[in-house]
Amino acid sequence: MRAFLKGPKMAVIWTVLRVWLGIQWIEAGFHKITAGGFDAGGFVQGAIANAGGDHPAVQGWYAAFLEGFAVPNIELFNVLIPWGEFLVGLGLIVGFATIPALLAGAFMNLNFLLAGTTSTNPTLYTVAIILLFAGAATYYYGVDRFAVPYLTKRINDKKATKTATNVA
Repeated sequence: MRAFLKGPKMAVIWTVLRVWLGIQWIEAGFHKITAGGFDAGGFVQGAIANAGGDHPAVQGWYAAFLEGFAVPNIELFNVLIPWGEFLVGLGLIVGFATIPALLAGAFMNLNFLLAGTTSTNPTLYTVAIILLFAGAATYYYGVDRFAVPYLTKRINDKKATKTATNVA
């Protein structure tokens, strides 16, 4: 069963999911980049406000993080969020740096969920986690299929050269 789930036939399904997820991310990022003047400040302030009451949508510890770190660095977040979304989408669509893109996308979804926003975040988060479990089959049809073995060989060759030099 495991061989089937990670084989080339299932890789077609994983690729379709990966590209679909990439399109979701690239659209979100592109919209924020081209809209001119994306500002996460209102979103962050709204999340902080949702940390109070009898049934808070945002946990107090996360609101404290937003207040203590995100608010003072909101200009940084105003750049990181749209470009992060766009680059995650691009990486997923072409299958380059697929695992880091999935991790970054899942991390962003998790933070959006912790900030009290549901929308499509649970779906996107779930698809990213499923694709992470699929492992290399996720990028069987992608640039990483060729880039990962090439980079692994280069790194191993460099290590072997360094070890040989240190031994001599």
